[in-house]
Amino acid sequence: MKKGILLIAVALLLASSLVAVGCPRPVLEEPPVEPIRLGAVNPLGDITGRQSAQGMKLAVAEINAAGGILGRPLELIVMDDEFSPAVGAAAIEKLATVHEVDIFIGGMASGVHLAQIPILAKHGRVTVWIGAASHLVEAAIAALPDHDWYFHLHPWDYQQVEGTVEGWAAIVEKFPQIRLDRMFVAYEEGAFGAAGFAISRALFADVTIEGESFTSAVFGGGDFRAVLRHAKEFNPDAFVWVGFDPDALGMMVQAKEIGFAPPVFLGTPPGWPVGFGEIPLSEAVWLYGMWSPELKGVSPEAAHFWWAFIEKFGEEPATYFAPLGYVNVKFVAAGIERAGTLERGPLIEALREVRFEDTAVGWPLTIAPSRLIRHQGFTRQMILQWQGGRQEVIWPFEVATAEPIFPFPRWEDR
Repeated sequence: MKKGILLIAVALLLASSLVAVGCPRPVLEEPPVEPIRLGAVNPLGDITGRQSAQGMKLAVAEINAAGGILGRPLELIVMDDEFSPAVGAAAIEKLATVHEVDIFIGGMASGVHLAQIPILAKHGRVTVWIGAASHLVEAAIAALPDHDWYFHLHPWDYQQVEGTVEGWAAIVEKFPQIRLDRMFVAYEEGAFGAAGFAISRALFADVTIEGESFTSAVFGGGDFRAVLRHAKEFNPDAFVWVGFDPDALGMMVQAKEIGFAPPVFLGTPPGWPVGFGEIPLSEAVWLYGMWSPELKGVSPEAAHFWWAFIEKFGEEPATYFAPLGYVNVKFVAAGIERAGTLERGPLIEALREVRFEDTAVGWPLTIAPSRLIRHQGFTRQMILQWQGGRQEVIWPFEVATAEPIFPFPRWEDR
């Protein structure tokens, strides 16, 4: 009996030695870390929406490579609104209920966003929007019983026009050969274009303005000859078209076709087609924008974004919505880090306090009230001109990269 007990004891001792020396103990796996989910809605068939989403992806990749936020990775879920209000609203609902995102970001078209606002309000999650510049959107947000959860980074249309009125006054004073007494505005018939025309008439009070709508190529249009002929008959000092990037080439080709070359030829799409600056028709076209590739020479953040974007995607940013999408994610991440939580109240308070001295768009960013809402970010844009394939900054003068070409060259001289 004693011998049997001894043998059992020896066997147990040998077994424990084997476990210690040669047999690994079972390792308990750590439960997966739940990501912080950002839900974005962009028009992905358009370069503006596609590059905006790329800017967001770049920011998410950089943040996750640095360890994430609060020890958690960011997860970006992007849905296509197809420039359709119904599709855009359904995308918000799916992001909220199926993907259960924590924060909404993105956006571009005002008409789409007007349909999204009731769905966003129903869910009440923190939203940081970078598109939808129409004052009609601002009014719709302000009419909600509670809109503390809503942050808007893109300047409203009236803020853009206020800035360009200031800019044109400075340009006319510095370059007296440039006149701005008569203006013709051709505008796409949706909320974006119609609001831009109305605001222009209100704020350019000392300028004689005529206007006419057109159907954008985005919505099946593309023949601008009638509105261009009416503009030519008006004989303006400045011709302005308000539309989208698919309208740009057609607008220039058809203007050349009818021999319309006003002293100032200006387009205001949210983005421009890739390679637009390489065609002779683009030379000396004026434009408005929150950003120019040439700012990489004066802004460290803009330079970092420019080269990182090219390295990751193998193409150059062609629209200011690319760096704006990047800023969208960086701003949200800074707010979460500052709040230390995703709880709505503390996160809203933290986002209000986020300050960036420099951003990928080349401008500082702070949050302050606009006319109607509590949380507005950027408030103005630059006046630029296509020169030699580059978007040169004409105004503000403190960041100017070139002097203007004036007047708009005749078509036969190109």
